[in-house]
Amino acid sequence: MSYAIISVGGKQHRVQEGEKLLVERLAVDEGKTFTPRVLMLGGDGDPDLSPKDGAVTVRVVGHVLGDKIRIGKYRRRTGYRRHAGHRSKLTQIQIESIGAKKAARKPAAKKETAAAEKKPAARRTTAAGKPAATTARKPAAKKKTEEKDGA
Repeated sequence: MSYAIISVGGKQHRVQEGEKLLVERLAVDEGKTFTPRVLMLGGDGDPDLSPKDGAVTVRVVGHVLGDKIRIGKYRRRTGYRRHAGHRSKLTQIQIESIGAKKAARKPAAKKETAAAEKKPAARRTTAAGKPAATTARKPAAKKKTEEKDGA
């Protein structure tokens, strides 16, 4: 049984395939899938603490509101009472798969031709035909200090 530790919405979750979670509201539409940041893969042999090729596929099931939290403030003998409530905006997600990404390799010939096709950028010139000023900064001017007499 494989599991993963992922980071979603600023929090870390230990997840398995088929599991449903409520996380902080995400900016992903319902029914869409995304891949969160994977912190660890484990379950089959030794855990991998820095998975470079590990991937977790997550589907957004829906956007919901959390349970209402009632907040009451009270100070005795003063008549001070305050009541408030809060409902968190949450997203329900389902873990679809935990596995390794299949790295698609491009032929090396295409990379070489792409590098050969690139031409060096033309130098910018001003209206007078002189090369434009570079972005290099001038050295800072030295501060003048007054020498004080020993008297």
